[in-house]
Amino acid sequence: MDSFTERLKMIMAEKNYRQADVILLANQTGEASGIHIGKSHMSQYCSGKTMPRADILYVLAKALDVSPLWLQGEDVPRDSAARPNPANTGYPQSGSTAENSSPSAEESTREFTPTDGNTAADQRHSSPSAAEPFLHKQMIDIHIGENTMRKFNKSSKLNDVLYDVRGPVVDEANRMSESGIHILKLNIGNPAPFGFRAPEEVVYDFRQQVADCEGYSDSRGLFSTRKAIMQYAQLKNIPNVEINDIYTGNGVSELITICMQALLDDGDEILIPSPDYPLWTASATLAGGKVVHYICDEKSDWNPDLADMEKKITDRTKAIVIINPNNPTGALYPKEILEKIVELARKHQLIIFSDEIYDRLVMDGEEHISIASLAPDLFCVTFSGLSKSHMIAGFRVGWMILSGNKTIARDYIEGLNMLSNMRLCSNVPAQSIVQTALGGYQSVKNYIVPGGRVYEQRNYVYQALNDIPGISAVKPKAGFYIFPKIDIKKFNIINDEQFALDFLKQKHVLIVQGTGFNWKQPDHFRVVYLPRVEVLEEAMGHLADFLKNYRQ
Repeated sequence: MDSFTERLKMIMAEKNYRQADVILLANQTGEASGIHIGKSHMSQYCSGKTMPRADILYVLAKALDVSPLWLQGEDVPRDSAARPNPANTGYPQSGSTAENSSPSAEESTREFTPTDGNTAADQRHSSPSAAEPFLHKQMIDIHIGENTMRKFNKSSKLNDVLYDVRGPVVDEANRMSESGIHILKLNIGNPAPFGFRAPEEVVYDFRQQVADCEGYSDSRGLFSTRKAIMQYAQLKNIPNVEINDIYTGNGVSELITICMQALLDDGDEILIPSPDYPLWTASATLAGGKVVHYICDEKSDWNPDLADMEKKITDRTKAIVIINPNNPTGALYPKEILEKIVELARKHQLIIFSDEIYDRLVMDGEEHISIASLAPDLFCVTFSGLSKSHMIAGFRVGWMILSGNKTIARDYIEGLNMLSNMRLCSNVPAQSIVQTALGGYQSVKNYIVPGGRVYEQRNYVYQALNDIPGISAVKPKAGFYIFPKIDIKKFNIINDEQFALDFLKQKHVLIVQGTGFNWKQPDHFRVVYLPRVEVLEEAMGHLADFLKNYRQ
């Protein structure tokens, strides 16, 4: 008997539906009943990681025009006319008690009886609004004996939150690892497992200072830490920065979440690149904002499409986010692009958020320019940290710098201070090494020049991917990632998460599908090139072999 996931994918393939299509149809069907299916839900249903609740299963079946029990995997007619009778579900009906709501032996067969749609029961199931009591009361409450077992579901705020960098494909990889299968993980930019080590001086200073870091610091961070960051901002030509304009965080990730929570009211819009680092979209969505993705153009070295950016600005837009250098594409934005983004922000009076965590990992003699240095009259927030440049992702050392016209953001800054105070402070021992890290010898430079590990690994994976029939890639200029394109017609790919799962299961290599980075089409994936060249050779060999006969 087919599983729910197999039948879901079967009907999606027959109707040529993408996950986004099913989400739209299901949410239209379930709207009157208050049932909403998010991207993360659908992603897990299609991967087989999670089964939907009974009420969601019913809505999915209605949207796909099939029987709920058939979709669930039961041996019943597929025809949507075969509808479940609430009395046969094992759930109590309105006004019933736990004692009299147990199904009889005859009822427990859960057979469907096609009808002409004229009975009261049929009419009750014919529209989502009429079905609401059935969906919510009878299908969510589970009765055991005379007691009702209360169920706790995740917040509806998470319905549209997606973070597939550690999503269903990674869950399957972890399951395989636990069963003893070795998995080559090319899914996350974590330098330490691939043999990168923190500078010795940083580790030494950490050990020397840890005994003095047992108490809280100022909520923004240690004075010495923020002073070092302020001086770094001066080197980057970021204007109008004082000591209290700098906030340390447990990695940049925490600070992104704080910034979104402090800024966005329900329905406020924010422009975020596609593809993006998915935490940006997730944090803005969780804060109640409406994320509007502007396109980065692969044919233009993955630079932002400025025309697309401008046409998506409305009177509800509050800010533009840029990720420069970019994750997942490795793009480095030239000065002329940054200047045009500043012009747009100035014209429409927008905040600029700039994620620059890879600014010290630029290759090929290129120079990184902080967009804040070009916008002294605008309010800008610039993010960076030590996780990547100093290979200490586990230390969780990040910061943000407020610059430019802070007068227009006075009330917003009060919100940032409130949220910063609420978390008390960031990791104090990790803060203690920022001064050493930024002021001393920058060992990362050895990695990003010819002969250096990151440089040579980048060159190898770029060439190896482009040598595989059906794969093409733009050469990254910075960071640890490449975002290759796959010929979906050649391989008949309609679901890139399934592609990543199939590759994982057959070749034991873990990648992240492009839709995990809020890229709409199922035609890209991200590869981390932190492993040594010999390991990348093995991984690229597996990919080439996998694609020889792969068809979805």
